[in-house]
Amino acid sequence: MNKKLLSLILIIFLVAILDYPLRSPSSTNIHPNARWQQNVSARNCRARKCRVTGNRQGNGINQLSNPWGLYVDDDQTIYVADTSNHRIVEWKRGATSGQVVAGGNGQGSGDHQLYNPYDVIIDKERDSLIICDTSNGRVVRWPRRNGTSGETIISNIYCRGLTMDENGSLYVTDDGKAEVRRYRRGESQGTVVAGGNGRGNRLDQLSYPRYVFVDRDHSVYVSDGNNHRVMKWMEGAKQGIVVAGGQGKGNDLTQLSGPQGVVVDQLGTVYVAD
Repeated sequence: MNKKLLSLILIIFLVAILDYPLRSPSSTNIHPNARWQQNVSARNCRARKCRVTGNRQGNGINQLSNPWGLYVDDDQTIYVADTSNHRIVEWKRGATSGQVVAGGNGQGSGDHQLYNPYDVIIDKERDSLIICDTSNGRVVRWPRRNGTSGETIISNIYCRGLTMDENGSLYVTDDGKAEVRRYRRGESQGTVVAGGNGRGNRLDQLSYPRYVFVDRDHSVYVSDGNNHRVMKWMEGAKQGIVVAGGQGKGNDLTQLSGPQGVVVDQLGTVYVAD
């Protein structure tokens, strides 16, 4: 199954069993007796909770093209990084079509454009979207309501995933530098909190980090794509520990293959889109 679809299904599954928004902050409360819901699809996940497109690939307002990152807010509105359409689309609960809230002006590097955005979150305090504008090598902030252009807040970064903790600190994966950085409010340089020692498979290294999750203890979980593992870096640690995979690429239950989305519940259970 396509890994992008698996990432969507992972998040849709969590939405279907939670009454909490995802990644706002980056923590997840899953009921201890929760079970995987069979036959959950990207078209209809617990109808009273969420609905996203099941139409064919395209650029219509009821279509997506190679969607990657996804964010669900308090009122169950879904924000999708519609990567190949170079836009962020908002789908309100129960809607049959979306609304472009960022980009959508063709591929490009202008302030009003995006180029292969891979992830999106909401900064509630500033009522804005924060977007991995991946192929433009930047992270942009875009007004959440009626925004016509964005503001570059981080440059020279190949961002694939981002999240925010309860203090408003932003965590961003950098595919090119094989690291995750934390940016506290007002910081411009940030601090390396995972990786940053070159691309590799040592415990102090990452190789093509994808998505990131931060728990209440500020431990960083990152899907380490080319190492086929999920790593946990405790706050202040110099190296991480493998919490999923790490047994080489494969389809055995002890293995992963280019993992993408990652979420951790309050019990420490790791959910991974493999």
